[in-house]
Amino acid sequence: MATTASPSFDTETLRRGIEGHTASTLLSLYADDAEIRIVDRNAQPSHPKVLHGRQEIGSMLEDVYGREMTHKLERCVVQGDGAAFVESCEYPDGVRVLAESMIALRDGKITEQILIQAWDE
Repeated sequence: MATTASPSFDTETLRRGIEGHTASTLLSLYADDAEIRIVDRNAQPSHPKVLHGRQEIGSMLEDVYGREMTHKLERCVVQGDGAAFVESCEYPDGVRVLAESMIALRDGKITEQILIQAWDE
C-alpha cells in the first residue's frame, strides 16, 4: 500500500524570499485564501490589521521588501501543520525591527499568519 506524503513547508524558500527581498518568492508560500493578522503599536491586539488573500498580502510584501533595509530569517520551526519564525530587520539609519510569526499550514502553504512586530523608536 503506497502512501502519498503531503507537501511540506519550504523553509529555504522562506529564507530566500526574506533575505533576498523578493516579495514574489514569499507570496508563493501563501494559499489563495490566506489571511494575515498584524499586531504592532498601530494595530493593537483588539483591532489588528487583517489582510485577506494573495492580492492584499502581495501588496504588503511588495511594500515591506521593496524598502531599503536588511532582512534576516533568525529562526524557523516547523511542526505538523504549523510553523513559527523570527525575522530581524534594520534600516540604513540603524532603526531595527523584530517580527515574530505563527503560521498555520495546509498542503505546505500558509493559510493563516499572526505577525507581531516591534521596532526602535
